[in-house]
Amino acid sequence: MDPSDYEKLGQFYLGREYDLEKKSSAAGNLVLYDSKDLVTHAIVVGMTGSGKTGLCIDLIEEAAIDGVPTIAIDPKGDLTNLMLTFPDLRPEDFRPWINEEDAARKGVTPDEYAKQQADLWRKGLESWGQSGDRIRRLRDAADFAIYTPGSTAGIPVSILRSFAAPSEQLREDTELFRERVSTTATSLLALVGIAADPIKSREHILISTLFSAAWAEGKDLDLEALVGRIQKPPMARIGALDLEKFYPEKDRGELAMRINGLLASPGFGGWLEGEALDVGALYRTPAGKPRVSIFSIAHLSDAERMFFVALLLNEILGWVRMQSGTTSLRAILYMDEILGFFPPVAEPPAKRPLLTLLKQARAFGLGVVLATQNPVDLDYKGLANTGTWLLGRLQTERDKQRVLEGLEGAAAAQSASFDRKSMEELLAGLGNRVFLMNDVHEDGPVVLETRWAMSYLRGPLTRDQIKVLMKGHRPQGAAAPAAQTDRAARADEDQQSREERDAAIDALRKEYAPKVHRAEEKARRAAQIVEREEGQLRGAGLQTAVSAGATILTAIFGRKKVSYSTIDRGTTTARGAARAMEQREDVKRAKENLAQAEQELEELKAKVEEEVARIRAA
Repeated sequence: MDPSDYEKLGQFYLGREYDLEKKSSAAGNLVLYDSKDLVTHAIVVGMTGSGKTGLCIDLIEEAAIDGVPTIAIDPKGDLTNLMLTFPDLRPEDFRPWINEEDAARKGVTPDEYAKQQADLWRKGLESWGQSGDRIRRLRDAADFAIYTPGSTAGIPVSILRSFAAPSEQLREDTELFRERVSTTATSLLALVGIAADPIKSREHILISTLFSAAWAEGKDLDLEALVGRIQKPPMARIGALDLEKFYPEKDRGELAMRINGLLASPGFGGWLEGEALDVGALYRTPAGKPRVSIFSIAHLSDAERMFFVALLLNEILGWVRMQSGTTSLRAILYMDEILGFFPPVAEPPAKRPLLTLLKQARAFGLGVVLATQNPVDLDYKGLANTGTWLLGRLQTERDKQRVLEGLEGAAAAQSASFDRKSMEELLAGLGNRVFLMNDVHEDGPVVLETRWAMSYLRGPLTRDQIKVLMKGHRPQGAAAPAAQTDRAARADEDQQSREERDAAIDALRKEYAPKVHRAEEKARRAAQIVEREEGQLRGAGLQTAVSAGATILTAIFGRKKVSYSTIDRGTTTARGAARAMEQREDVKRAKENLAQAEQELEELKAKVEEEVARIRAA
């Protein structure tokens, strides 16, 4: 395999088509995923050991090579493996990161095990047409960093920005502003152990009112100031009731004490120091280079995870609304495990901003990718408009039926056809690293085996290992205005280039569709004549020999619908007695016509490839 087979701008090399009967992908076509399709988001489902995380790491690697930045939320710690990329594939590069317990179980020394892992990765990459050169290209394409909220193991994160007044544009959007206020109040109260109902809870109503009043005036409200305002609110009434009747001073004092206790706790100091949650800076360096920002939150408690994820999603939502509209992929938000963050009935603090992103982010080029190994406890209604489903091996029949229900609902929302029986059969045959991909932008589902990851997948890293990886990557502080301008200019330039490329390829697809249609029709008619004449000659059915036709542009466009018909590859039945010598001449002429039609299709393919190469080189 030559790298030119998969190194195509705007297409992500995910693997090869997999034959479930032969249980092999050796002869399969490459699966090149159109990055533009990710604008309508993706969901990845698979049990532990299915290869789900490896597939998602493949996706992030491909995006980075293509210049698309990613923010990745990592509740389990697996995504830190994105930092383990070794272009030279030397045993000594792997040695510090191997799991020595695995070496002991195999009865070899750590050094021997490191050599085995280096050899395994080299051979694995080679089997998928990759090499250390591609790893080097990945490292050069993007800046990788691990952030650890509430910890100094990686780059620490300050949450103070999340209590600052939102931008004027967001404040003018009444619905988004209310949602920002409500989510901030809910997540803060959850952090101090109060499960607050936004309508019934007086704690929630008071804190929401305080944030709303300050932010509406463009004023920041940090936690210290919030404690003071809880004790002495700047308003005399809450709704139709006097403040003291709604929430007496003594009770407000108890709430203030709980939040002050959070502020005073030694562990909370780590939340107030470090880099600000500046989404623009998380997606790109000051020079405009794409970034892969990994938020490792495995060390946090459940309440702390929910608190932080809700704040981060709010910041991303605010950033999204500041971007210009586009149909091309601008950036990715990836969450490695959404169990508990996106349940079907409950409303945890992170769910509302996540739902809003799924509904609105596509208009601004943000692709949301969600993954889970727990398909039952998932809000499939919220995922109804998700365009790409990547389904791996599932653990129970209940899991399978729940996923099929969600997929069927998504197909209905997209006005797409859905064959439940066929899907069920495909899901039943999936194995490790084998996924069923259903992309509403494509002709139909495809089964693929995922390519070998360039990153060394050794499993979750310890905090000490993260410290070693991130040594020297310390908080940079707020970027100077000039740096912010450079970053924005580079981002705009990259996005404009991507939009122009996508538009040119779309135009090319439309231009060649009728030409492909005519060539297909000619080849189809020629194939039918050959089939008929040979059937009459031999008195038996014959499998048609046409191999070109409906998918000649697969290597360029993916599996897009570019034509109005496909070539009939079915068999025919006997059509009567054989004819004499003149019938043989008829067969000869029919085959000559078919060969000519196939040649015209090949020439058309070459012409399209030439045009696409010109677009990519521009």
